[in-house]
Amino acid sequence: GYERLEFLGDRVLGLIVAEWLLERFPDEPEGALARRHTDLVRRETLAEIARGIELGRHLILSAGEAEYGGRENEAILADGCEAVIAARYLDGGLEAARRFVRSAFAEVIDRHLRPPLDAKTALQEWVQARGLPLPDYTTVSRSGPDHKPEFEVQVTIKGLPPAVGSGSSKRIAERRAAAAMLTCAEADRANGG
Repeated sequence: GYERLEFLGDRVLGLIVAEWLLERFPDEPEGALARRHTDLVRRETLAEIARGIELGRHLILSAGEAEYGGRENEAILADGCEAVIAARYLDGGLEAARRFVRSAFAEVIDRHLRPPLDAKTALQEWVQARGLPLPDYTTVSRSGPDHKPEFEVQVTIKGLPPAVGSGSSKRIAERRAAAAMLTCAEADRANGG
């Protein structure tokens, strides 16, 4: 395999995307930049880029991988995309890798010009896209003194395990619970759930 190239490509891509986001969104807070960054370097985005450059038809796969759809497999395409970025970096340095990423990712990053969603909105869109009932937020506990309260909120969605978040307000706790639910749901999906 290409594991070492994937490892390097992941790091090079992360740097280039971080640099590009700082350039494109000079006034955006770090948290919003981090959400954009995560979205741009995730497996689904890399697979989309790989499909756009028709990487699948150039991959060297085992007969079994090829027979069972490896050229369209999201994980294989994403890993291959990272390997190509590393190869560009090793062959022509950071500038060559930067040119490739900026060209290949131009359309994708333009979609990210709108502000990223907060976790509650993202979770609501996630469940609606799957025809699931809306999330239900319940305050599990409130502790601490009045001037420094700590809330714990649980979010539940029918068919999924609940997730919990805490914070100094109900709103913050709800957002953190939503973020935890999204993380679990995406991890479950990535693992074939």
